[in-house]
Amino acid sequence: MHANQWQRGILIGVLLLLSFWLLSLIWGLVGKTHIAVSQANDAKRQYQALESRKAALEANLAALATARGKDAAIRTDFGVARPGEEVIVVVPPATTTPVPVLSWWQKFLSWL
Repeated sequence: MHANQWQRGILIGVLLLLSFWLLSLIWGLVGKTHIAVSQANDAKRQYQALESRKAALEANLAALATARGKDAAIRTDFGVARPGEEVIVVVPPATTTPVPVLSWWQKFLSWL
């Protein structure tokens, strides 16, 4: 009977080690699944951003394919005007000096 208890104890120990090993494998798979899902979502967002950029570039290419589009691109990029057109120069507004804020004692002295 004493040997039978040893066999049961060894069997329970082996089963516990086996269950811990399986749990560690499952935990590792869960972590890898989480990483794979997040990378798939990142790839999907990058793909959507590239698709929208592709659409914008195709629209720009379509606009540049026309003479009017080329003319507009040259005008905006190089500041070119047609003969007879006037050039408008935008001057930034003059900077105003801020009014200094007087402290309470300076206000008091100004009344005197």
